[in-house]
Amino acid sequence: MALTKELKQELVAKYGANDKDTGSVKVQIALLTKEIEALTIHLKNNKHDGSSRRGLFTKVGARKGLLSYLAKRDPEGYAAFIKELGIRK
Repeated sequence: MALTKELKQELVAKYGANDKDTGSVKVQIALLTKEIEALTIHLKNNKHDGSSRRGLFTKVGARKGLLSYLAKRDPEGYAAFIKELGIRK
C-alpha cells in the first residue's frame, strides 16, 4: 500500500519547486492523493478492514485542509491543480 520511492520522486519533481521540495502544499496534496487512491483500491478488496478505513479518512481530512489552504492562497492555481489531479470538489 505504501508508495514506492520512484513514484514519490516523480511527484516531487513534477509539483515541487526543486527535487528536494517535499514540503510544499502541492507536493503534499499530490502524495496524499496517490495514497488515498491506493487505500481505496485496498478497501474495495478488503471491505472489513476498519483500521485502513480510518487511515483513509485521516488522509482525506489532511488533504481537505491542505486544499482549503491552497484555495485561500492561490485560487487560480487551486482550480487548475485539482483539475490536473482529478479531484472532485
